[in-house]
Amino acid sequence: MAERMVGKQAPRFEMDAVLANKEFGKVSLEENMKNDKWTVLFFYPMDFTFVCPTEITAMSDRYDEFEDLDAEVIGVSTDTIHTHLAWINTDRKENGLGDLHYPLAADTNHVVSRDYGVLIEEEGVALRGLYIINPEGELMYSVVNHNNIGRDVDETLRVLQALQTGGLCPANWKPGQKTL
Repeated sequence: MAERMVGKQAPRFEMDAVLANKEFGKVSLEENMKNDKWTVLFFYPMDFTFVCPTEITAMSDRYDEFEDLDAEVIGVSTDTIHTHLAWINTDRKENGLGDLHYPLAADTNHVVSRDYGVLIEEEGVALRGLYIINPEGELMYSVVNHNNIGRDVDETLRVLQALQTGGLCPANWKPGQKTL
């Protein structure tokens, strides 16, 4: 039986990544916590596929909105940083990513994907999991999609804003509306 993660401390991670400036570096939950940032951590199956670039570029195109909410976005797959960089260096018109405003991390040993419960063991790829973690390291939101279905950036931003109100947000709550 799966163990509940929401409301508990999120699994800590540190991964190699291609940073927004296209340099290789590291990303970690601890660093985001130290900087008092929310973390939007999302997993995708693999580079050079069809649904993934639509999500990754949509998140990047809206990155300023995440930044305004004191949130760091991190994309993760089980591909290498070298494959990530090749995909970033491929133009969007050619099914590439082009420049991104946040890092893509490489979970090549599958530890982080496994810790977050999204690893498809027999394929060595991750499901489309998205997690929102508060600055104290508590996992506040979790959603996992089938790999055929892309995620909605509007909904991710809405949930992040709802979590940041600290109040009770009713169904269909939108930013600017009253909480309960």
